[in-house]
Amino acid sequence: MGEAHLSDRAERLLAALVQAYVERGEAVSSSTLAAESRLGVSSATVRNMLARLEEEGYVHQPHTSAGRVPTDRAYRVFVNRLLGGRRSRAAAAAVEQELRQQAGPSPLPDELLAVVTHLVSRASRHVAFALATSHERVLHRIEFVPLGGSRVLVVVVSRGDQVTQKVIDAGEEVSHAELVQAANYLNTEFEGLALPDVRQAVLARLRQEQTLYDRLVARALRLASSTLEQFEPQQSFHVEGASSLLEAAAAEAVVTLPTLRALLEMIEEKTRLIHLLNQCIDGPGITVVIGAEHTSPHLRPFSLVAATSMDGTTARTVGIIGPTRMRYSRAIGVVDTTALAVSRVLGDVH
Repeated sequence: MGEAHLSDRAERLLAALVQAYVERGEAVSSSTLAAESRLGVSSATVRNMLARLEEEGYVHQPHTSAGRVPTDRAYRVFVNRLLGGRRSRAAAAAVEQELRQQAGPSPLPDELLAVVTHLVSRASRHVAFALATSHERVLHRIEFVPLGGSRVLVVVVSRGDQVTQKVIDAGEEVSHAELVQAANYLNTEFEGLALPDVRQAVLARLRQEQTLYDRLVARALRLASSTLEQFEPQQSFHVEGASSLLEAAAAEAVVTLPTLRALLEMIEEKTRLIHLLNQCIDGPGITVVIGAEHTSPHLRPFSLVAATSMDGTTARTVGIIGPTRMRYSRAIGVVDTTALAVSRVLGDVH
């Protein structure tokens, strides 16, 4: 989303406009910008520049006699300038110390993320979230338990004692002894493989001629195929600070009551919010999604600022959801230093 056609002077004027609007919450006059932008130009020149920026969709004028306010496009220019600079990591040590005080010297990852959301929400005064997604789990063992009829409870145990249970329909009644034999075959063949690799291997074998396998093996492969179908990554999610959305609604006139209610419902359901967040966050580093850039209409009155780090196969994200009129520099600093502190506490970075 580059804005390369803007001159440096125009970008600096937009930065001054965004900062003034965030601080005051009201339209900013050309005389104020002339005094605060440090461009060394007159109010008349600033007015001409603002008129051009308004034509290009970076600012708008709420009333004829009022000053200008930034659009989402202006926020994007401002944020890109922030991301282009070097961010200090010095604050991460202080955050790390506070995390250790709150969560203990050797906290479990899920316990740590619960503390993180509280600290980030308190520091930012916005909705804070922490999301950890394990993209690859290694099979330790699989167990099948008959539930009556053709229904079977499948228990998948991954390395690290991560347990997932799922009820499937085997398509036929299967005895306990047969299920034990099927599980033993799968554990012997696939223990130690990542679950996605297990599924691929199972599907490959099922595509071969069925005469290559006896009835027991064929049933085991079918059970495994049903078990691992649409196997979701292991996720841990915490969110806090929903009450701050009420303040956002008061600060941003575009945050309507139905929109606020929809977002609060998403926070309550969590699953929908996780899905939307996964769409926004596509890799390590800082992610900023501003207003209209969101795919979900319920999120368009808000901005998302997040920092993601990778630990092997686990992605951890610390983020903020707040009004588009937020202090982006502070928000980026908070999530960036907190994400680094989380990595240090969990022993990923030394």
